[in-house]
Amino acid sequence: MTDVSRETREALGKYAELVRKWSPRINLVAPSTLPNLETRHIADSLQVFHVKQGPWRTWVDLGSGGGFPGIVVAIAGKHEFPSARVTLVESDKRKATFLRAVIRELDLPADVLSQRVEQVRIDPPDVLSARALAPLPKLLSIAEHLLGPDTTCVFPKGKTWESEVEMACQEWSFEHDVVQSTTSPEAVILRIRKVSRV
Repeated sequence: MTDVSRETREALGKYAELVRKWSPRINLVAPSTLPNLETRHIADSLQVFHVKQGPWRTWVDLGSGGGFPGIVVAIAGKHEFPSARVTLVESDKRKATFLRAVIRELDLPADVLSQRVEQVRIDPPDVLSARALAPLPKLLSIAEHLLGPDTTCVFPKGKTWESEVEMACQEWSFEHDVVQSTTSPEAVILRIRKVSRV
């Protein structure tokens, strides 16, 4: 995490402490990944933040869980884009409570919507993210009502990403770039724009 400011690095450290404190009670991340939290989850989420090129004002993170990548984006964005705001969508009430506690404690420009994605009614954001929420065809389907003509989607994907794109192309038209993950040789981040049904 050498490519972030000192303030961002300190805030990410405090966030890691909160995840480790709360996780045993509400299973924010798999227990086996807690020792490698900084690389397995935080650095992985930080690269999602960097994949969006250029400034943005609104970012929506679907199925935020323990805050990856939503909270990490809010921490990094607070210093890089001071007028930007992140909305975290998390239907699990306990995880939503955790997210609100982190936002308060770290004074982040973020909000939590404790709803299912399908129920969310907000203006299309500049950026939409989701990490390990659903395969790409389903992801585009449940997020369709949140996608505007200028929305950029950033979706981290594992080794099945090519077949997911192939399946999605049967129902959807979109432009996409593939960015190699810096934390896993098998993973990529899909940067998707101009989504519409075929």
